[in-house]
Formats: sequence, C-alpha cells, structure tokens
Amino acid sequence: MRIRYLSLAVALGLLLVATASSTAGQPADARPIAEYTLPPDTLEKAEALYYTGMAMFVVGNVYGLVLLVAILAGRVAPRLRDLAERASRRRFVQALVFVPLLTLTLDVLSLPLSLYGHYLQLSYGLSVQGWGSWFWDWTKGEMVGLVIATPLFWGLYAFLRRSPTRWWLYGWLASIPVVLLLVLIGPVFIDPIFNTYAPLEERQPQLVSPIEQVMARGGVSIERARMFEMQASDKVTTYNAYVTGIGASKRVVVWDNTARDLSVPETMFVFAHEQAHYVLNHVWWSLAAITSLLLGLLYLAYRLIGGVLAKYGARWGIRALDDWASLPAIMLLLSVFSLGAQPIMANFTRALEHQADIYGLEALHGLVPDSSQAAAHAFQKLGEKGLSYPDPNPLYVFWVYTHPPVKERLRFALEYRPWETGEGTRYIAPAVSGAY
Repeated sequence: MRIRYLSLAVALGLLLVATASSTAGQPADARPIAEYTLPPDTLEKAEALYYTGMAMFVVGNVYGLVLLVAILAGRVAPRLRDLAERASRRRFVQALVFVPLLTLTLDVLSLPLSLYGHYLQLSYGLSVQGWGSWFWDWTKGEMVGLVIATPLFWGLYAFLRRSPTRWWLYGWLASIPVVLLLVLIGPVFIDPIFNTYAPLEERQPQLVSPIEQVMARGGVSIERARMFEMQASDKVTTYNAYVTGIGASKRVVVWDNTARDLSVPETMFVFAHEQAHYVLNHVWWSLAAITSLLLGLLYLAYRLIGGVLAKYGARWGIRALDDWASLPAIMLLLSVFSLGAQPIMANFTRALEHQADIYGLEALHGLVPDSSQAAAHAFQKLGEKGLSYPDPNPLYVFWVYTHPPVKERLRFALEYRPWETGEGTRYIAPAVSGAY
C-alpha cells in the first residue's frame, strides 16, 4: 500500500465509482440460485483472504502514519528541502526537486506492503501478472503520479505563501478544475498507459444487440464508440466492468474475462448496472461528494497545522508553514482525517451501487426470461471468482466496503420484484406485457 500525495491529490484517489461483472455469449446457467454460497475449498480460501485483507488494512494504515512520523522525526524533509534550495532560488524548480524526492522516498519505503499485496493476489489465483510487468506498472504509476503531484503541491505552497489564512480555500478551488481535467483525460491518455482497450463491437459483436436492447429499455443511448473491452486476462483472473470519464471521454469498459465467462443475460444485467451510473449522474454526484470532502479535510488541516508546527516544528526542522519541509506534516494530518472520513465515502458509494443494482434489475425485467436469476448468477460468478467472503464483519463493511457485500446484493436481486406485487418501480417503468 503506497502513500501518495495526500493533500489536494486526496481527491484524485477516490474519483470514480467502480462496479462489477459483465459480458459473454454463452447460454445462461439453468441452475436456480437461492443464495450466495461458495464450495468448501473456495470458502476456506475466501475466509483466509478476507482476514488477511483486514489485517493488511490495519497494518497498511498504521504503517503509513508511522512512516510519515518517522520522516518528520528523522528530519528527512529538511534535508530534501536544502537540496531543492541549493538547486535553485526559483520556487517551481525547487518543487521539481523536492516533491519527486519526497514522494519517491515515501513510495519506496511503502513498497514492501505493495509487494506483499501482489504476492497475495498471485497466491490466491486472483492475479497472473508477472513481477516484471507488475514493477513496470508500478514505475509508470510513479511517473504519472509525479507529473500530477508536482504542480499540485507547487500551487498549494504558492497559496500558503500568499495567503496564510485562506490557502485551504484557494487550494480547494484550484483543485476542482484539476480533478475535472483528470477525470476527462484519464480514460483517453492515462488508462491506456496501463491496459489495452479495443472497441467492444469488434471483440464481442454478439453483445452489441443485447446491450442496445438494455439501452432502449432505459430510454438512453450510448454510442458503440464509447463501449470498450479491456484486456485484463494478462494480469488478473477476476471480473469487472466500470463507467469512467465525463463528457467526450465518458465510456463503459468491460474486462475480457467478464466477456468470456458470463452469459448474455448476465452481461446484460451488468451493463444495465453500468448504464445506471450514466443515467443517474453518479459520476457527478461522486465528484461533488469528493470535492466537498476535500474542502473539509483541507480546512481541518488549516485549523490544526499551526498548533502542530508550534509544538513540533523546531524539532522537525520546519522553519514555517510555507517551508517545503512542512509537507509531511500536512500529509500526516490529511492521512488521519482521510482515515476518519473513509466510512463517509464508503457508505456514499455503497448507496450509489445499490441504486445501480435497482436500475439494472428494472432495466433487465422484460428482456430476459428471469431477470432476478440472471442478476443472481452474475453476482454468484463475481463473488466466487473474486473470493468474496459471504459474511464480512458489519463494522468492516461500514468502514471499508465501497459496494454492498455480494451476499446482500444477490439476496436483493432475488427479492426485488415490484412488478409482481403492484409496487411502483423507482427508475424505469414496468415492462410492457408480452415481454418475457
């Protein structure tokens, strides 16, 4: 688990609503599903991975905070600041020296946790990515991150120097267009650095007509040019699909693993779920929530950083708030606040995912013989392939999970049948009689 530029860039790590599962051309599984279950050997692996993941969550967060404290106590940042100031008197050049050095120091020291995380993925069969490929992705991630983080922190410290009492507000205002720009260009310029994409119509033509039926059912239109298949099978074995981008870069992405292993009805449900993120404006709601949270985090940092530096600044070799060496102290505060705010974002995104599940069920009804079973089979395959533990601790779910547990999602898919009880649907009018 790497520590990464947690000030203004805290927004960038939370950006999009991810979801799960999609696509194929095989016949649907005729076996009825009544609940989410795992075979004994798979359940044993899922349980072991679940508890290991919980331990990694705790260790990773504690390690990240301890690492920042150690950086401060060891006066690492003042040494890097001195190097930057010897390089140039110009602040932007200093940022070009200081920010990459500090970021790489933190990320390299955090590398053991990242390595262990990939080792776990390989051990449990969730990843097939070789170490050389993994390190290359890590390196590319560092380079992309530095290109983003360096001007962000240079701008933040420019506000710190010019407005010691309003820097948090101006920094937040400046972050909004940056976040929007990254969401806009990410699918076009950043994502292809790490993965290969191809038009869905070329790779999975048998899915195009069913997907268009789902779109027509919801009264929306997403051009075929915005549907892509991602080659995930050379790195992972799991299933996924997601919506990303805004405006001209908005698109739906389906992993090739998903297209290979899910039936057409299951794929239609997953696509309907993804379509919901378009129709219900979840990307915009997510951006609004993230930027609002960022404003709160920056304000809290502003309120507390003065007292922290008054007490410990001299010991840590920090001359003033606008000293480059204060950055680890700001990052430490933001890390603590982000950890405390994590349940807020987790609960928010779970609510969006639940809305998308409802929309998907309503959109699929009338298009396939049993929409509830199609959705249930999709969730079963998703959970089984991803080793999703059936009974996670409610507190852990509350604090960490960005999606409802698979067991809950599958149960809801089987129970949500408003068209049979005379209740009103929430997002899509009931299918006309004569459909399935």
